[in-house]
Amino acid sequence: MNNFCTPAEIREIWVKNGIAKASLPIAKMFLLGIFAGVFIGFGAHGFILATAGSGEGLSATIGKFIGASVFPVGLMLVVLCGAELFTGNNLLTLALFEKKITGKQLLVNWVVVYLGNLAGSILLAWLLSKSGLYAGAAATKAVAIATAKTTIPFGPAVIRGIFCNMLVVLACWFQAGSKDMPGKILAIWCPIMLFVFAGFEHSVANMTYIPLGIFLGGKVTWAAFFGANLLPVTLGNIIGGALIIPAVYHFCYCKK
Repeated sequence: MNNFCTPAEIREIWVKNGIAKASLPIAKMFLLGIFAGVFIGFGAHGFILATAGSGEGLSATIGKFIGASVFPVGLMLVVLCGAELFTGNNLLTLALFEKKITGKQLLVNWVVVYLGNLAGSILLAWLLSKSGLYAGAAATKAVAIATAKTTIPFGPAVIRGIFCNMLVVLACWFQAGSKDMPGKILAIWCPIMLFVFAGFEHSVANMTYIPLGIFLGGKVTWAAFFGANLLPVTLGNIIGGALIIPAVYHFCYCKK
């Protein structure tokens, strides 16, 4: 017996997932959204610590690879332990294309989960800033990341958001095709490690990165967080994760 599913079978799994996710009570959506924000934030925290001591050149590349290798634990926790992540839930468009959920259900899920992700991420960032773990190189790195992310021009931020969520939803798609836990872990790790190492932009991860830099005293404003980064990155994430990947796979694998 195969321990993996075909792409057409994975599409069916995600249509069913979309129906289940869109049918969750609002309170559960929000609470699980908070959890997802925290879980992804744990990955962001790991990335910062892994890269804080790296220098330049090869040292920086190795540090970035180690950080990128740690970060996927966040999505593993979301998918395998249970939480609601806005970027992963972009795949709900598969259920919408099938007319199994309504546009209203889709938007309610996205908005409630997004707000839950935001609340969990900011809470974690504040607690981390008070934890005593951010001093010296770690604090400097956290502030540098927040500053860099809020100075990306709008267009490039959208593009990086597109590429990022193509890989995130592919990780979610990929793991659904495995029927065992090790397969799911590996399926999540590969695409997520790649998006982090490649320097793409993830809206929910940035909900921890940038507020943490603000709480640590970086010269970054909340207006820059929301307007200069979160807005274009979220737009890019939706294009990559809710439109490009689901639309092509729906067209290619939908049973007619």
